[in-house]
Amino acid sequence: MAFSQSHPIRVLLVDDERIGRTRLRMMLEREPDLKIVGECSDGSAAIDAIHEHDPDLVFLDINMPGVDGFEVLDRLNPRHRPIVIFVTAYDEHAVRAFEASALDYLLKPVAPERLARTLARVRERLALETPARAGATDREETPAPHRFVVRSRGRTSFVAADEIDWVEAAGNYAIFHVGKLNHMVRETMTALEAQLPPEHFLRVSRSAIVNLQRVKELVSSPAGGDSAVLADGQHIAVTRNPREVAERLAVL
Repeated sequence: MAFSQSHPIRVLLVDDERIGRTRLRMMLEREPDLKIVGECSDGSAAIDAIHEHDPDLVFLDINMPGVDGFEVLDRLNPRHRPIVIFVTAYDEHAVRAFEASALDYLLKPVAPERLARTLARVRERLALETPARAGATDREETPAPHRFVVRSRGRTSFVAADEIDWVEAAGNYAIFHVGKLNHMVRETMTALEAQLPPEHFLRVSRSAIVNLQRVKELVSSPAGGDSAVLADGQHIAVTRNPREVAERLAVL
């Protein structure tokens, strides 16, 4: 499907290796409908650049000092996330990359014909999304579901979002911690993050989403590391910027 629009596709490049960024940029600059809006050499800078430039497409390295590619995705709002293409020298992250909803996974050095196929997929995706994005300004956003269906041992029950204390990743599943009960659901953390009410829930690490209304305090251990302490005394590890978590708690 051919993709056409009045504005070019805005692209951000993220790679800690200058040679890799340069080679990829040279190939992308041959595409008349692409515009490179920025380059970053680390994950922290990438997060800031995504917020600043609002790109349509991000080519994202995985192994970077400090904040890696997966952590970059963890810290972005899933409802306003650009299309992500992972570019890496290692193939062992492929499954995890697609679980994180990346559109594609390219191995370095990227071959021109492989990049062309990826860009075709990007154009198709944007062509499908553009009408939906345009229509979104003319209607109210669909509210997030406030109840989840949980099936266990032949029984079907319903868990309201405000009953959930926190959510724990478990491979291709997730665990709802509801008081003394645990409910396993077949959902990824990224999908649940998009469904849970964003004003009350926050992903504090790759493997945990907390109900901010249950958080009693944030603590730092002498050995390093931060955690959120829930009302029942549970400690949930926090890898997200503690200041950001504290700011969210302050506005509740």
